[in-house]
Amino acid sequence: MTCIVGLVDNNKVYIGGDSAGVSGHDITIRRDEKVFANGHFLMGFTTSFRMGQLLRYELKVPEQPEDMDDFKYMVTIFIKAVRECLGEGGFLKKNNEVESGGSFLVGYKGRLYEIDDDYQVGSAVDNVLAVGCGAKVALGAMYASTGDPVGRIRKALEISERLSGGVRSPFLIKSQE
Repeated sequence: MTCIVGLVDNNKVYIGGDSAGVSGHDITIRRDEKVFANGHFLMGFTTSFRMGQLLRYELKVPEQPEDMDDFKYMVTIFIKAVRECLGEGGFLKKNNEVESGGSFLVGYKGRLYEIDDDYQVGSAVDNVLAVGCGAKVALGAMYASTGDPVGRIRKALEISERLSGGVRSPFLIKSQE
């Protein structure tokens, strides 16, 4: 289910996503958005609408200490808040004492991060990331395009919709400085 695409252009983060809710062979076009802002963070999620709802409405992240760099903040304070939020919201999964969540993109202070289901934090040197079943197609489209960031993301989502059964319009694209 889903295609979430992110891009950083001139220190501005753009994230776009589709509207599909998929269960097996069934698909619903959802009203609740997969791309949203929560405080200082721009987010786009896949995996579960419940996870996205918790990230959007329940996640409270403490402010970044002045003496801490952004990546360390994301890996430590941000992830701790995400784990607590998902656990309290009943979404956190445990298997053999290993916790897991879901996948989502985060824009923060002009950088784009990918959070994987094992809570690792990634950031690509070329400032383009995607998650969801349409991610590889979207990444190919992003690498093959240039120009306007919103247009590039929209085209990547359109191509993902064309080639993936789990991606559907309408598309929502948001940005954050």
